[in-house]
Amino acid sequence: MRARPGEFELIAELFAPLTRGAPGALGLQDDAALIRPRAGQELVVTTDGLVEGVHFLAEDPPDSVARKALRVNLSDLAAKGAEPIGYFLTLMLPQDRSFAWIKGFARGLARDGERFEVPILGGDTTSTSGPLALSLTAVGTVPRGRMIHRSGARPGDLVFVSGTIGDAGAGLELAQAAKTGPADLIARYRVPEPRLGLGRALRGLASAGLDVSDGLIADLGHIAEVSGVSIVVEAKLLPLAPAVRRLWREEAAVRAAVCGDDYELAFTVPAARRARVIAAAKAVHTPITEIGRVEAGAGVRLLVQGRPEKLTKRGWRHF
Repeated sequence: MRARPGEFELIAELFAPLTRGAPGALGLQDDAALIRPRAGQELVVTTDGLVEGVHFLAEDPPDSVARKALRVNLSDLAAKGAEPIGYFLTLMLPQDRSFAWIKGFARGLARDGERFEVPILGGDTTSTSGPLALSLTAVGTVPRGRMIHRSGARPGDLVFVSGTIGDAGAGLELAQAAKTGPADLIARYRVPEPRLGLGRALRGLASAGLDVSDGLIADLGHIAEVSGVSIVVEAKLLPLAPAVRRLWREEAAVRAAVCGDDYELAFTVPAARRARVIAAAKAVHTPITEIGRVEAGAGVRLLVQGRPEKLTKRGWRHF
């Protein structure tokens, strides 16, 4: 087994090829990147940290760890309606992490870098005595004044979510318990799908939006808070995969509404734009479901058979 190379050898061998020839990356041979947005564009910057044992399991394949790290950041850009142009990676490696693991990690980045046409622009590598941790910062562009904010929801708006929810939470449950189950649920936990096409299609249509990382109810709570409104979600309308319904049975809707890591887009839309939003989502081949409404007031209510559900948790919290 090959010994792990030093920091600069790792960068040159495994990460410099991931620049995909982007001139602003400067071959990863300088102290910074050079980003020049096109005229009429604004930069959108987002960052997420992932820690082994918190955001992914120690036994998760290294390529899926890399792909999740990149995709959760691309999901943030999607929620803002942005087009990704590159990312920065800080990788904190335990001394005992093998070169084979790091190569697998780099292969995951290469695979998704090609799929989403997004290059690495820079970053840092360092050692740690703790668990493996990484931080990825993604940069995107959006036409000036067209970014989708959390703060635009208004009473009378409709609430939508893309895809299905609860898949990642169910997949994590199966992976943690080492249970056999639908492979697609575990895959949804390990490798989420950033809805970049939908995010761009929602520019000028969505009044507010974000991606579902901590849980649908918790994340809609962020929109409700900064918009100064109340959001009502109908449990019976939530889009659930058949495998989730089979696994969680009568608890499926409530559990799916409060578990995280789905990275679907949740957004509000003025009622007059409903048909346009449905058409826009269809044009980018992304399923969306109307799940509720915006009202005057505060907070988020999940209605089960017409009555507010008393939730013991509303989503994932780090602190």
